[in-house]
This record gives sequence, C-alpha cells and structure tokens, in this order.
Amino acid sequence: MSGQGAQTTWSKRVASGLKAWRYGSVLGVFLMVVAVLAWRLVDLHIVDNEFLRKQGDVRTIRVESIDAHRGVISDRYGEPLAVSTPVQTIWANPSETNPDEARLTNLARLLNISEANLRDRLRAYASREFIYLRRKVQPGLAREVMALDIDGVYTRQEYRRYYPAGEVTAHIVGFTNIDERGQEGMELAYNQWLSGESGRKRVLKDNRGRVIKDLTLIRDASPGHNLQLSIDLRLQYLAYRELKAVVGAHDARGGTLVMLDVDTGEVLAMVNQGSYNPNDRSQLSAENLRNKAITDLFEPGSTMKPISMAAALESGRYSINTTIDTAPGYRRFGRFTIRDHRNYGVMNLTDIIAKSSNVGISKIATDLGGDTIRDLYSRLGLGQPTGIGFPGEAVGVLPSPPKWRPVEEATLSYGYGMSVNALQLAQAYMVIANGGVRYPLSLIKQDREPEGQRVLSEKVTHEVRNMLREVVSKGTGKRAQPGFYSAGGKTGTVHLVGKQGYEDSQYKAIFAGMAPIDNPRIVTVVAVDAPQSGEYYGGEVAAPVFARVMSDALRLLNVKPELEVGGANALAKTAGERG
Repeated sequence: MSGQGAQTTWSKRVASGLKAWRYGSVLGVFLMVVAVLAWRLVDLHIVDNEFLRKQGDVRTIRVESIDAHRGVISDRYGEPLAVSTPVQTIWANPSETNPDEARLTNLARLLNISEANLRDRLRAYASREFIYLRRKVQPGLAREVMALDIDGVYTRQEYRRYYPAGEVTAHIVGFTNIDERGQEGMELAYNQWLSGESGRKRVLKDNRGRVIKDLTLIRDASPGHNLQLSIDLRLQYLAYRELKAVVGAHDARGGTLVMLDVDTGEVLAMVNQGSYNPNDRSQLSAENLRNKAITDLFEPGSTMKPISMAAALESGRYSINTTIDTAPGYRRFGRFTIRDHRNYGVMNLTDIIAKSSNVGISKIATDLGGDTIRDLYSRLGLGQPTGIGFPGEAVGVLPSPPKWRPVEEATLSYGYGMSVNALQLAQAYMVIANGGVRYPLSLIKQDREPEGQRVLSEKVTHEVRNMLREVVSKGTGKRAQPGFYSAGGKTGTVHLVGKQGYEDSQYKAIFAGMAPIDNPRIVTVVAVDAPQSGEYYGGEVAAPVFARVMSDALRLLNVKPELEVGGANALAKTAGERG
C-alpha cells in the first residue's frame, strides 16, 4: 500500500509540474507577442512615424483633375454664340454603395432614371470605384441628390456648352458632344483652339469622399482660346427670319442665304432652312445638320450670265453698245433646243442680261469659246475650295472638256452643266461688286485689311454692275428693290436634279445681288429649294427675300439711303412687303 501511495503522489507532482510548464509557456508567448506589438506601436508612432503618415495619406489624399474652360465663340461685336457654363455631374462608387439601399428609389426619381437599372448597375460594377449616374445636371438638382446622404454617391463640377442664339447660328457655330469636343461647324473646325488643357491638384478627402482641403496644385488648368467670328448677329437674325418666312410661305423644301462684306470677304450672315436647336438635340436629323450654304451644290443657272458677259467685255470684242440678234427666240443644237421666253429680236448687252436671254448669251459664248468663259469662272473661285476652312465644304464642278461642243459652250454661259455652292456664288458676285478684286473668304473676324487678287478690271465690273441695276429696275428682278437703296443683281431658276435626272416640276429659285449698286457694301445670295405654292421663279420667290434683308441690313450698318421715293406711301409699301 505504501508503494502505491508513493507512486500516486509522484504522478500528481509530475502532472502539476507539466501544467505549470504549459501555463508558463503560453504566458510567455503571450507576453512576447504583447511586447512585440507594443514595440511596433512605439516604433510606428515615435521612432518611425513616416510609415503611418504615408499610409494615412494614401487613404485620404487624392489627385483630382481640374476641368479646363472651353473658349467662348462670339460674333464680330462680341455677342456670345457659344459659352461653357458650370454644371454638376452625379457619380457613384459602387464598392461603397449598397444596391439594396432604400434611398436609391428617391435618387432614381430625382435623376429620372430606372430604379431597377440603377440597382443592377451597382451590383454589376461592385468591384469598381467609379460609374456615372447622370452627367451635367443643374446645381440645384445636385444639391437635392446630395441631401439624400447616400453612401458612395458624389458630385463633381464639369462644364456644359450653351448656345444663346440657338438655331439662328446653329449651322455656323455647330455643337460639342457631352465631353465638350466639337462635332459640327466651327466647334469642330477650331476644336483644338477652343479646347483647354485640364489641370491636376492634390486634395484631402474625408471618408465620405468629400474634399476637405486643397493641398497642392500640380498643374493649373489652361482655358481654351476665344474665337471671334465675322458674322454680325443682327444680320444673322434678320436673314434667318426672312428665309424661314419664305420657306414656310412657299411650302419649300429648304433654303439658303449668304451675305458677304464686299471689301473684306468676311461672311456677315449665313443661314439655312431647315435648322436645329443645338441646346436640345432630342430631335436632330442628319438632313438639318448640314450647312447647305457650303456643303450642298447646285447649278447656278442664269446667275452666271453676268459673269459670262464680263468675259465678253474683258475680251475687247464686245462693248456695252454691241447688239445681238436673238430671233427667232430659240437655238437648236442637234436634238437640243434652248429658248427665250419670247422672241426679243435685236438686243444690246444690257437688255440680254435684264431680260435674261438664253439665246443672246449663248451666241456670245459660241463666239468667245468655252475656255474663255471657263477661265473667268475659275478666276472668280468657282470649281475651287473657298479656303474658309469649314468642315464638309463641297468644291463643285467646273467642266473642262478637251474640246468644247457648241451646246456645252451655250449651257455653260447660263450656268448649266456646272455646280457651285451658295458661298462660291456669293464670292463671284463679290468680285463684281468691289471692282474686280478677289478676297479670301473668312468666317473669322479680320483685324487687318485683307490682301486680294485682281481678277477683273474696274471698267468691266462697273459696266456689269450697270447691267445688274437694269435687272432690278426694269428686268426680271424688279421685286428685289430694297426700299430706299439702289440695288443690282440677277435672278436664276433652275431645275432640281433627282434620281432620274432633271425634275420637271421641281425648281430652285435663286437671286444673287449687291447694294447699294453705285458703291456696293454687301453681296447677298438667296436660294430657295422646291417652292410649291405656285410661284417658283427666282424673281418671284428669292428676289423679295433679297429686298427685305438688304433693306434692313443696310439700315443696321448705317448706310445712307440713295433713292428718292415718295415718303409715307413708300414706307407703307415697304412695311407691307415685309409682312
């Protein structure tokens, strides 16, 4: 018994020692870990605190971009045509936002988006840190969104392009996309000039992603350059008003009007119908986006007759008193026949232009030859780029066959078998108006006197202007008389070209002219496509638009009236014509 008791006592002592050893070991390890942690805390906070500071900065300091302000587009007098206004963009960090958050219902309602789609997007992009919810909203709406206090939903400032003149200047100015990159018009042509360069800065943010403090400016934002156009917004408005009125009154397919300063080549107005509102692009159509004055081509028809007559006078073989026998009122070229409205008989050169005789001008063309007429057309800029730098400019067609057929010479003299845009036609008349100098055309305001190239003599252009005066005073353009100012110009009526060739019942009504005729200040071209109200001649449809636009434009430019007309009756007549 004594042996067994001794053994039991010894076993108890062994077990007790083992427990003590285990306890001591665990306690020792624990104390060691505590010591290591304590040392690490002391090390990080006192000995080497740079690590914690850097880690804290990584979690709270961010680099943000500074949006650059896009340059302002203005008219020649500084009236804004395109400006960038500050707006707010709503975005979310899906990794911080709970897709089941109840307040997302109110968020979707405020942003006018689908709630289901919003929750699905947050789930689908849960691993990302950035998605757009709604871009470029008004600051008031952004404040309502932030008042919901939803985790992971933030705002940032951006800029939105606004066009004060709306559809009136849409075809010239164009528009930008949502990222303020030019898509049409001068916004596209001068995108690099207008665009600024974004800056960058370091900011301190709280755990909600809100900026607490701007820390360092890394690179300042560089705003875009401003762009001052040559157009006069006053003239642009009245041109747009009158063109829209005539297109509506005649149920026309569309129309174009171009106005040039004859002494500088600057575009003072350029409008088209139909148009669009660049501030609301929900109803945009490709048809209405085109600046038809530059991109669309047409046969200029009888508006080329004064240019052909200038070639005749320049040749020295014709003078202002030369007569042409146009009897019997038509000419045959094989199976082709050209006609006048009636048999005018013997006519002088002025009457050929005033009465728009196809036979008379074609006989002159046959005598001169196609190359002589084509050479002058080319010197006036037809068949070539205008150099205006506008996107999508159409050059047109100026034929140059190896050998001219008589019918080709005839039709070239009155504007068939070739094509121009409205701006090219205005440029050709600008040369007649300013005494024979061809200036480069410009949509940018010119601060210096432009350098032009003389392409016709002053004597020839003076004689042609006198012919154009007769067109308005007693010829086919009587309805182009602009109130108290003298004017000259030429009508044109051409068949439109369809899929099957010339359309018998579809016409383009054209008038190209200048005023005041003794010392022209402005050249204007009006073209109306497919008028349907019965009248379709250039003298009936386009000439009255020219009269109203030129009368108001010259008055706005403080040009002294030249004509002596009968007081109140003339005023009443002019007011009635505007209506």
